[in-house]
Amino acid sequence: MYQETREGTVKSEKLNGVSTIEFHHPQSNSLPGRLLEAIAQEIHAAGDDSETRVIVLRSGGNKTFCAGASFDELLAIETPEQGLHFFSGFARLINAMRKCPKFIILRVQGRCVGGGVGIAAAADYAIATEGADVKLSELAIGIGPFVVGPACERKLGVAHFATLAINATGWRDAEWAKEKGLYSELHATSIEMDAAIERLAGNLANSNPEAMALMKQHLWRGTEHWDQLLIERAGMSGRLVLSPFARQAISALRPKK
Repeated sequence: MYQETREGTVKSEKLNGVSTIEFHHPQSNSLPGRLLEAIAQEIHAAGDDSETRVIVLRSGGNKTFCAGASFDELLAIETPEQGLHFFSGFARLINAMRKCPKFIILRVQGRCVGGGVGIAAAADYAIATEGADVKLSELAIGIGPFVVGPACERKLGVAHFATLAINATGWRDAEWAKEKGLYSELHATSIEMDAAIERLAGNLANSNPEAMALMKQHLWRGTEHWDQLLIERAGMSGRLVLSPFARQAISALRPKK
């Protein structure tokens, strides 16, 4: 399946029980609302597909994995309701990943910022290259990582999540991310990373679907309230993005066209 809008593209393909979902946006794989919605839809579809045993989620290109929220769309928000709607896209995507009965392997080929870190935290198994440094930049632009926070805290622990959230302008290298549990594997090159993804996906495609679904349910126990929690967090970010501080900070960092 292939979905294309002016806000980016999402494509998916299925081969030998493995559904690969790839998203792309020309601005360093940033995430506008419609792209978030399209990714979540593809994850739902793959989760419901009886022929899919495992999902590989990736982004396009060979540089940045994900630059986080689209600054253009953040600046277009004019009301708290619009803010809630936009940040709910991140909430729905994380919840789609959480509730999907199939394991999601994430391919992280480069730097990972903001909402991209939340996607990495929501994945069941993230495989990255040595250049896949991470940063939670939300506080620096006046918002705070409220929507992705529960996923990051679950994967990293409170202390390491706080390290990323508070030092919002500082990068942590991929080795740090692996040591703290965000990444499951780290490889020197994309070729090695892709070989590792192919091996794991192939093994899981030949595993018992019922056992994998039960295991995923067990691993995500205690998160059943996230449907409501993440929407509440989206409302917090949706209000903060309208503050004068946030407007000025986002405008200053917005990529020049």
